[in-house]
Amino acid sequence: PRPALWVYTLWASLGAGLLLKSLVGALFPIAGGIVYLLITRQLLSARIWQRLRPVSGIFLMLVIAVPWHLIAAVRNPPFWEFTMRSAPGDYHGFLWFYFINEQLLRFLNMRYPRDYNTVPRVYFWLFHLLWLFPWSVYFPAVLKESFRPADRAGRTRLLALCWSGFILIFFTFSTTQEYYSMPCYPALALLLGAALAVDGPRIKYGSRVLVVIAMLGAAATLGLAAIVWHYPAPGDISQALESRPGTYTLALDHMKDLTIPSFAYLRLPLVIAGLAFLTGAVGLFRARPLQAALSAAVMMTLFFHAARLALVVFDPYLSSRPLANALLRAPEGDLIVDHHYYTYSSVFFYTDRSALLLNGRVNNLVYGSYAPDAPDVFIDDARFRHLWLSGRREYIVAAESRVPQLRELVGDLNVITVATSGGKVLLTNKMIPTVY
Repeated sequence: PRPALWVYTLWASLGAGLLLKSLVGALFPIAGGIVYLLITRQLLSARIWQRLRPVSGIFLMLVIAVPWHLIAAVRNPPFWEFTMRSAPGDYHGFLWFYFINEQLLRFLNMRYPRDYNTVPRVYFWLFHLLWLFPWSVYFPAVLKESFRPADRAGRTRLLALCWSGFILIFFTFSTTQEYYSMPCYPALALLLGAALAVDGPRIKYGSRVLVVIAMLGAAATLGLAAIVWHYPAPGDISQALESRPGTYTLALDHMKDLTIPSFAYLRLPLVIAGLAFLTGAVGLFRARPLQAALSAAVMMTLFFHAARLALVVFDPYLSSRPLANALLRAPEGDLIVDHHYYTYSSVFFYTDRSALLLNGRVNNLVYGSYAPDAPDVFIDDARFRHLWLSGRREYIVAAESRVPQLRELVGDLNVITVATSGGKVLLTNKMIPTVY
C-alpha cells in the first residue's frame, strides 16, 4: 500500500544521506539495490522503474542535497579545480576537498593529509566477529538459510546480503578503518535475527560455542581483577598507560596503551564484566533459542554497563573537562591550545570560547588552514613566545610531556601550573591570586 509514499521516502532519505555522509550516503543503498535487482532479474523491468519513479525521485533528492553543497562551494572558492595532488600551502576550494580529496583520493588511499592508516583486509573482515559479538556465533546458521527470492523472507534475506556484501567488497578495495563497515550492521543483524527466529541445529551449536567463550571471558576478566586487586592506583589511569605518540592511526591503536598496572584502576568494571560473562554462560547452558537470545542480551547489557564504568575511569585521559573547569574558575586571560585541536576539543566545548593553536596545522585542519579567509589562529613557537612574554595573562593547555619544551621557550619562571589531569596540564604566565 501507498507505494508512492514509500518510494519518495526512499529518495528523501538518499538526499539526507548525501548531506550526512556525502556520496557514500547514496552510493551504498543504490548500489545494494541495483545488485539485488540484477540478481532477481528485475533490473530491466519497466514495472519496477515505474514504481521507483527515478526522475521525480532524483529531483527530490537533489532539492534536498544540492543547496548546501552549492552554497558551500560559492563561499569557498575556487569553484572547481581538478588535481590529484595537494601539499601544505595548497588550497583548491571546497568542491575539490569534499569530492576529490575526501571521496576519490580516500578510496585510492591517496588522501591529503595522510593522517590515517589502513587495516589489513583479513582483519577488516574478521573484526565483524568481534563487532557483532555475541550474535556472530550464529553466522553459520545464516549460511543455512534460503536466499532464493521465492517469498518475502527470501527476498529480504537476499536484499540484506546484497546490502552488506557490496559495502564489504567496496571497502576491501579501498582504505579501511575498523569502523568503516558499520553501514552493513543493520543488514547483518537482520540476517542473524532471521536465523535465530527459524532455529535449527546450528543455533544450538552456536549457543554451545558462546557458553565456552563466555566462560573463558569470565575467567580472563575475573582473573585479571584478582591479579591487580592489590595494585596501587594513585591519581588517575593516565599514569599507568603507556603512551605511543605518532602511532595512533587506527581506531583501536589506543588498546596498545593498556598495561597490567592500568587494570588496577578498572577493578569494578572487570568484576562486572566477569559477572556478565558468568550470567551469560549459565543462561545459555542448554537454553532454547529464545532463552539463548535473552541470555546473550542480558550478558551484553551487563557488559556494556561495565564498559560505561570503564569510560568513567578513562574520563580524565579522554577528556579535558577538569582543565576546562579550572580555566572557568581562573582569572580572565587569552587561551592557547598546544598542537592538535581535537586532543583538547572538550576545552572549547566546556568553556565555550575560542583559542589560538600552537603548531596546530596538522591532520584534518591542514587543508582549511590555508583558505584565504581562514582565521588567524595558527601560531608558531616565535609568536607563542611573544604572546607569553607580552604582559597579558595567557593560558595554554598541553600534554605534560610538552612542559619542558615550553619552559625552554619562555623560561622556567614564566610557566605556572594551574591544573593537571589525565596527563594534560593547564599553564599560565602569571601568578594567580590566592583567592582562586
